[in-house]
Amino acid sequence: MLKCDFGNLHREVERLESAGVELLHLDVMDGHFVPNLSYGPMVIERLREVTELPFDAHLMISEPDRYLDDYVSAGCDSITFHVEAVPEPIPLLRRIREAGCLAGLAINPGTPVDTIEKSVGDCDLVLVMSVEPGFGGQAFQPSALQKVRRLRQRTDDNVLISIDGGIGPDTITDCAVAGCDLYVVGSAIFEAVDYQAAINEMQTLAAMPAS
Repeated sequence: MLKCDFGNLHREVERLESAGVELLHLDVMDGHFVPNLSYGPMVIERLREVTELPFDAHLMISEPDRYLDDYVSAGCDSITFHVEAVPEPIPLLRRIREAGCLAGLAINPGTPVDTIEKSVGDCDLVLVMSVEPGFGGQAFQPSALQKVRRLRQRTDDNVLISIDGGIGPDTITDCAVAGCDLYVVGSAIFEAVDYQAAINEMQTLAAMPAS
């Protein structure tokens, strides 16, 4: 929910629900951890009133531990923060779980998988960034696929692997083959005339073997 029409946010949610999306990925940016600003818990709380879709909050912010309770109270179902912001993430991952949410850990393109391997046992979700976080519409970085493959080999099947950045018809099949479970899609949906057709195409491609 970074490339949507924020002037018609309720209508965008209705269109996504009608098109069959399974959850809403909420990009929270503070202008400090990443060079952009988006929205915070007040907007998410209002959004919670208009949909029952699960909320997957991606906190691209400094000091996520300081603001965790706000996002839990706003109605988020899963909360992901960056290891670059919290180098010792296990206590915060456990706090998220104790609050009744799924706990996620994200890694930027320049961060090795080794950085988070000791924390994966406390994760419900690992988010691999395939672009630099902060702005939508960037080109997919293929090096993310190797990270996904390595994580898939070394994580329990109960840990969801998500990928974010440049995901669309040209990249989603490779991501699926590498082992992804969730795909964060922005431009490929919001720039389409027909959300349903765009989503159907990507669901089909994600189910296809790479040629």
